[in-house]
Amino acid sequence: MKINYKMTGAVCLIILMMISCDKSFLEIEPQGSLSESVLANEEGVNKLLIGAYNCMQNSGAAGGGAQSSDAYVFGCDENRIGTETGVSTYDAFVWNGTDPYIHNKWIFQFAAIGRANDILRMIPKVTNSTPERLLQIEAEAKFIRGLFYFRAVTYFKNVPWIDESITYSGKNYFVPNNVDILPKIEADLKFAADNLTELKSEVGRANKWAAKSLLAKAYIHHHKYVEAKALLDDIITNGKTSNGKKYALLALYNNNFIRRTANGSEGVYVMQNSVYDGQAIDNRGNPTDKYGGTYNAPANAGGAGWMQPTFDLVDAFQTDPVSGLPLLDTYQNTPIPTDNGLTSSQAFTPYTGTLDPRLDWCVGRRGIPYRDWGVHPGSAWVRNQRNGGPYVAIKNTAEQASAATDKGRYGATNNPYNIIRFAEVLLCAAECETEVGSLQKAEDYVNMVRARAANPEGFVHTYIDPVKPLSGFTNIPAANYKIGIYTGQFAANGKAYARKAIFFERRLELAIEHHRFFDLVRYDAIDDNFNLDNWLNSFMQREGNRISNPVNNYKNGLFVKGQHEILPIPQNQIDLSVKDGVSVLTQNPGY
Repeated sequence: MKINYKMTGAVCLIILMMISCDKSFLEIEPQGSLSESVLANEEGVNKLLIGAYNCMQNSGAAGGGAQSSDAYVFGCDENRIGTETGVSTYDAFVWNGTDPYIHNKWIFQFAAIGRANDILRMIPKVTNSTPERLLQIEAEAKFIRGLFYFRAVTYFKNVPWIDESITYSGKNYFVPNNVDILPKIEADLKFAADNLTELKSEVGRANKWAAKSLLAKAYIHHHKYVEAKALLDDIITNGKTSNGKKYALLALYNNNFIRRTANGSEGVYVMQNSVYDGQAIDNRGNPTDKYGGTYNAPANAGGAGWMQPTFDLVDAFQTDPVSGLPLLDTYQNTPIPTDNGLTSSQAFTPYTGTLDPRLDWCVGRRGIPYRDWGVHPGSAWVRNQRNGGPYVAIKNTAEQASAATDKGRYGATNNPYNIIRFAEVLLCAAECETEVGSLQKAEDYVNMVRARAANPEGFVHTYIDPVKPLSGFTNIPAANYKIGIYTGQFAANGKAYARKAIFFERRLELAIEHHRFFDLVRYDAIDDNFNLDNWLNSFMQREGNRISNPVNNYKNGLFVKGQHEILPIPQNQIDLSVKDGVSVLTQNPGY
């Protein structure tokens, strides 16, 4: 059974009354007696918990939505918003403290945190449950709060700690943002890891291993590699999904992103989506990515064609024709030919050089099957090639064979959304081994991920009948796929090489899963050989010159080190947080 993240209108209304954040995260509404009478019981707090889970993919609360998600605010060298906009101001780091979507991003994190806090406030008032069941609800609420605070710190760094003790009636809601809250985030996640059970009755609920994995990510983000390694060793050896499956890579890479193979052994923590679940408009599933993909095409009918992969991302999937290893330092020297500027009726031959097979499960490109929807025809399926380039997203597109049940309106799907999957756990472990352990073991973990990608059964294959894509696939690869494993290069070339290879592997394995910008920031912080401002500014110049429209934001983009690693504190929040004539919130450096 999977947890249903949708709530009834009545419960939604009560929750909105309790945690309204439309104007400010500090404007905490008093809790009414009617709300408590309805919710101060086990059924009520479980409904509150479902409401908190509903926020996992940047929707379901004030400030949420695709345009304030990581897919659009943090595209960096992985994707851009595309469409008529082409290169957004976010893609080019042209933003400031009055930006409305950055403000929405702030509001949403605290709306989700507020939902977790409401649960924690309500638990002591519940009388019709057992201590054991209430402990599980408390631990899940702290997992959710820890996750959203981890995100908030990743986005803004300097954020106030608002927990269940902060109330309207207590008049204690002016909380400054000049205190390191990482210990509190770790405490929430450790509480969840220590108290959550291994198995859950509903697969969408977090279990103890999901909490341990998120805690390990928090440790790594703040370079606490010894602590993270101890957790990851345990997770890799003993971890299980909430439905009882021992953690393992799925045999086929693509099976992580489609409904028919959802909630398998690789799903450490997976957001559950749904369409055709009784809602008046079936457009809620997969809210972060539902506007991505093709345009004016059946696969994403009604979608917006947003979230277009960059030229640079596609070029990064080139491999050495002999070893099958990635071209870590040289891929930019051999840009892949594209159909950019060509109509679908003009002749084009897809690239014939060697490629990592994961490319065509991440990026839709001309001449290659787009799942089971047909061979991608090029510009006919791209909203605005002149501004956004020739590529489209594919990773979270539903399959045509199951579209009647898996695809809603505007590109919405009930495909799984991976917040953490086991491949990332292995790459996190490789990162820790590089910093405080064994380079050989780090290479072994990376090779586990690459070996799965090298399984020929998991390649994109040509259609039996290109005119009838639902007739099935041949055994013929759709492109010249070649991928190999490392054979001692980590130990031979040292820590700097290993770091570079691991972060590059994360780029390939986790492409279009919205990790990339935060990976680059972390890489810059630990390796003197990598310079983030040089990397991103060079990328923007190259990418800006390849886009057909010469007037694009990349041309004027500038990443400033020490500033653009994090977002500005929204000026609206600073203005609203004045106590005794002075705001308790301090703006981030450079803004």
